[in-house]
Amino acid sequence: MEDIVIYEDNHLLALNKPAGWLVQGDRTGDATLTDWGKAYLREKYAKPGAVFLHPAHRLDRPVSGLTLFARTDKALSRLTTAFRERRVAKAYLALVLAMPPAAEGELRHWLFKDEAHNRVHVVGAGKRGAQAAVLHYHWRGQLGEVHVLEVRPYTGRPHQIRAQLAAIGCPIWGDLKYGAPTALPDGAIALHSWLLQLEHPVRREPLRLEAPLPKVEYWESVAGCL
Repeated sequence: MEDIVIYEDNHLLALNKPAGWLVQGDRTGDATLTDWGKAYLREKYAKPGAVFLHPAHRLDRPVSGLTLFARTDKALSRLTTAFRERRVAKAYLALVLAMPPAAEGELRHWLFKDEAHNRVHVVGAGKRGAQAAVLHYHWRGQLGEVHVLEVRPYTGRPHQIRAQLAAIGCPIWGDLKYGAPTALPDGAIALHSWLLQLEHPVRREPLRLEAPLPKVEYWESVAGCL
């Protein structure tokens, strides 16, 4: 398995989540990235008691990449505020199954989450419970039949990138829930949390974090597009 730890200090831990891992526990009871991080800190620093570690944001289970955790209450409070106020710049890489209508553009949709089926639908602005979703995408190249997009979401809605790209006819490779015709062999979807840029919540210094691409065949050639 590729190295998981990307960055750590007294207040933060940034991990490169393998696709298929949960960030936090759910009804499945499966092990989580949070569990892994706590065990890592407990062993490295010989901590005898409970380890404080809390994710500052979420990634869907089939998505890989950068996940930022707070190691202190102070860091968690400030990170939560920074994400809510959209002071954290996020960039993803997506492998999609069609060329988008333009090489670069901004997508604006209203999204409604069907909780019963854990699926998001693009709806009209008037639907009760719908939330506005905005992202910017940039075409970075083509690898065979798939296209590499850099995606920067400005809002943090559930399944936002997956639903919005599907709505313009560009489903993410392997994402059966949002229109891909076939699954990837490892059950992942080809969406990777790549970059985070923010102010360090305690030191107040600029912080840029990058998650290396997964070491699997379908990501191998993407580096040439970056």
